[in-house]
Amino acid sequence: MAHIIVVGNEKGGSGKSTTCMHVATALARMGKKVGALDLDLRQRSFGRYVENRLAFLAREGLDLPSPEYRELPEADAATLAPGENPYDHRLSSVVAELDPVCDFVVIDCPGSHTRLSQVAHSLADTLITPLNDSFIDFDLLARIDPETSKVTGPSIYSEMVWSARQLRARAGLKPIDWLVLRNRMSSQQAHNKRKVGEALEQLSKRIGFRVAPGFSERVIFRELFPRGMTLLDLRDLGVENLNISNIAARQELRDLVRDLNLPGVTVDF
Repeated sequence: MAHIIVVGNEKGGSGKSTTCMHVATALARMGKKVGALDLDLRQRSFGRYVENRLAFLAREGLDLPSPEYRELPEADAATLAPGENPYDHRLSSVVAELDPVCDFVVIDCPGSHTRLSQVAHSLADTLITPLNDSFIDFDLLARIDPETSKVTGPSIYSEMVWSARQLRARAGLKPIDWLVLRNRMSSQQAHNKRKVGEALEQLSKRIGFRVAPGFSERVIFRELFPRGMTLLDLRDLGVENLNISNIAARQELRDLVRDLNLPGVTVDF
């Protein structure tokens, strides 16, 4: 069975699609068979990223490892069981297709609360939640006391993950391994950076997730998207001498894949 990696957060602009593409491509370059799904049916940033990649490779005559992207099939009303939600049917059918032929399936969720996102979270073996390193994003995970910075209780997204965990437990599935990524962290030892870090560590022990550094803000990520390339493809494009920023970004990706602790994966790039 494929190991399902869900990248979710109910807020846009946190780096979900960039994370999806880099994790999926890193695994593909390690020789893993990787399926890819984008549940943001309107924006499709992850889907567009993969499409850009395939189009660029075809134009340039290149053959680079890539995830296998699938669209969600339309649900034929005649095939639905009585009372079955069509979105549940669409997602479960495409996962069932990928499951026996893939080592991993990477699923990008929309930056909002949807039925598809709920179902995807219940399927997750590994859940990655990218957050911009600020209390604005932290508010999706938990409420804090503004005077003491103490966590007062879980927030909307954490409650949704809790529900997904309960569904998996009732189905006899293994618990979700939840990793929260701190994206766009300041390079300075800023007061806000320390406060967010302390709040995340406090909350991680309370509701059960791991914390890891993610991707810094870098121009290279915006430049790679139109061609569907990732940090690991630069040398295949003839970039032999990486600048300091690109080297640091590759190290961030290497650390992320290592922190995911995925089955059968040894980081070798």
